[in-house]
Amino acid sequence: MARSARKTVARVAWACVAILVIVVGALAIANQQLISDEIEARNFTPSEQVSSLIGRLDLTPAGERVFLASKPTLDASQHFSTQCSDVSHGEQGHVLGCYSKGTIHLFGVTDKRLDGIVEVTAAHELLHAVYARMSGDEQAQMSKKLRAFYDERIKTDPGLKERMSVYDALSPSAFANELHSVLGTEVHTLPKWLEEHYAKWLGKRSAIVDDFDRYHGVFTQLQDRAKTLEKQMTTLRTSVEQRREAYNAAVAQFNTDAQSFTKRNNAYEFADDPDEFNRIRDGLTARQQQLTKDREQLESDIASYETMRTELQQLTKTSDELDQKLNSDLAPPATRPN
Repeated sequence: MARSARKTVARVAWACVAILVIVVGALAIANQQLISDEIEARNFTPSEQVSSLIGRLDLTPAGERVFLASKPTLDASQHFSTQCSDVSHGEQGHVLGCYSKGTIHLFGVTDKRLDGIVEVTAAHELLHAVYARMSGDEQAQMSKKLRAFYDERIKTDPGLKERMSVYDALSPSAFANELHSVLGTEVHTLPKWLEEHYAKWLGKRSAIVDDFDRYHGVFTQLQDRAKTLEKQMTTLRTSVEQRREAYNAAVAQFNTDAQSFTKRNNAYEFADDPDEFNRIRDGLTARQQQLTKDREQLESDIASYETMRTELQQLTKTSDELDQKLNSDLAPPATRPN
């Protein structure tokens, strides 16, 4: 009897072990990505620059794990372009980061006027890594919800639509992937469900969006000021040209009338009519004074036009300088990635 009981206990024990093995195996499969990320993150040694960047990003533990598991590089050389050469999307302008073959690559922009651009780009690419870790069903559900929110949001936020227009050529799934990163790093007010989603990865999302507003504002201010100057210059140039034409005609007529008056006076036509002489003379004097004022105003407006033209040239120069700072093709070729 005791022997039979021992056999029963043994069978139960083996059954429990089998169940435990199955449960552990199921959990391992379910958390395969998490386990893989944990191993990759632990085995990755970030550079000094990348470690500093992580500190500034203020990621959650989950966000930092995904970021490190993506083996981020921060490169200020042309090598960055090689690292992101397989990125195929419709984005115009310069590529400042990419999530390629499971790795995050960032271009090292150091211009102080663009402080925050690396942090925003890093968060943007981190969210691509997060999106890549979603299952197909999760991506489909997220894509549907993001698109619905986006279609409603752009009714009152044309700036968002303009920024997303660079991705219009992408497939719906790729567009949703980009939208997932853009909303998380560039838009302050989001619905609760989306805020809670991003909060899993980004500790202070609002600070990242503040960084975006700051450096993006540098470009928008340049563009807005340039547009204002161009409009003012066009209006002023049209006015000056019209008034200068009228001024030249008035000067020609004044000279004709003055010569006629002089000729008549030399012929003693006003000898018996001094009042007529005074009337014509005073009229010519008043016209001459007005012509002088008109000339001075024209000269002042022309000077203002030149001042605006000089400012516009400086704005263009500054814009070109910033554009070059974002162009990895113009970066030093020998710098090694960090």
